[in-house]
Amino acid sequence: MAVGTMRYWAAAKDAAGTAEEPYDAATLADALRAAGERHGGSPRFAPLVRTCSFVVDGHPVGKRDHAAVALTEGGTVEVLPPFAGG
Repeated sequence: MAVGTMRYWAAAKDAAGTAEEPYDAATLADALRAAGERHGGSPRFAPLVRTCSFVVDGHPVGKRDHAAVALTEGGTVEVLPPFAGG
């Protein structure tokens, strides 16, 4: 297990009700599962997170399996919802 910070941006921040919170998890999948449990009272959280992109310690996760993305002690997970633009 690793302890670090999960940061929420834009609509993810609104759905979580916080800009950041700690994680205590071995993988990105574990951290997201725990966040889902913490924010289960928010009907927008789970559907929104399914559409998000993630950056772990400065590296985009892309299409990698979240269970295969190891988290690091003191690391950072950025939760980025889809952005509108043109």
